[in-house]
Amino acid sequence: MFDLNLLAVFARVAEVGSFAEAARRLGTSRSVVSKAVAKLEKSLDARLLNRTTRHLSLTEIGQVVAAHAGRILEELDQLEQVVGSFADEPRGTLRVSASVAFGTLHVAPALADFLTAHPGLKMELTITDRLIDLAEEGYDMAIRVTAEPPLPLVARKLAPVRRKLCGTPGYFKKHGLPLTPTDLVQHNCLDYTRSGEQGLWRFNGPRGEIEVPVSGSLHVDDDEALSQAVLGGLGVALLPTFIIGKDLQAGQLQAVLSEYIPVERYVYAMYLPSRHLPVKVRAFIDFLIARIGTEPYWDHDNMTVAMLTGTITRTVAQ
Repeated sequence: MFDLNLLAVFARVAEVGSFAEAARRLGTSRSVVSKAVAKLEKSLDARLLNRTTRHLSLTEIGQVVAAHAGRILEELDQLEQVVGSFADEPRGTLRVSASVAFGTLHVAPALADFLTAHPGLKMELTITDRLIDLAEEGYDMAIRVTAEPPLPLVARKLAPVRRKLCGTPGYFKKHGLPLTPTDLVQHNCLDYTRSGEQGLWRFNGPRGEIEVPVSGSLHVDDDEALSQAVLGGLGVALLPTFIIGKDLQAGQLQAVLSEYIPVERYVYAMYLPSRHLPVKVRAFIDFLIARIGTEPYWDHDNMTVAMLTGTITRTVAQ
């Protein structure tokens, strides 16, 4: 009988091509990994790796063993998930990646309640805008803002991402309210550099899409940094309400032209396709959906604000 632990270590070494990297991913030392591979080679009476001072490569028999090891471990993982799916309580470690803005503002603050409700569970949360390869990097799920989830991931919608064109009341008092998108040519339009064409904003009006050339004194690749510039009265920007919801509710920011801005993106929870969704993944997704609500909590009061703003805008236009 093979020692499955040794097989698992060898499979990871074969995958990454390095004792050191395999040790890092397995949370152990390089020497432990090296000894495990040597022990497996002894039990099989076969050399699985060609070793040099700078490089590891699989021998011919090593390639065969690695292929079989991958299939065996995948079957064991599926078996574990099937058994786990019958458990009432999620256990183990849940590894989650979340985008910086949404993860910081809405995922991280939710963890205390979630982990308190599930004491048998631990979490590893990575806050990054880098696209994580769930399979390659060993994550259970990712939370991302996108218009189209990448294949082959399974995606569950958590919330719509509504954007508002906004500025401070002081800014609009000084520069006037834009009544139509074309009025923006007279305003300092602060640009988010990760979306669309720079210097060109698109809106949906009664007659279809409107493209408006805009210019401004600031271009930035982070929504939170952009919101701080707008709060400082520098100009106007298109910002997601999951970042500026509280500022709109408090009256620190004022939204305009809301009727011209469609929902184009959503917050998704994404995970690898599997016949049996792990209990820990399902539990966290269900928790987030319940916490956010059918109408996201950050938008609750913004609907009234948007209606009032729209009424004021239309009245001025008349």
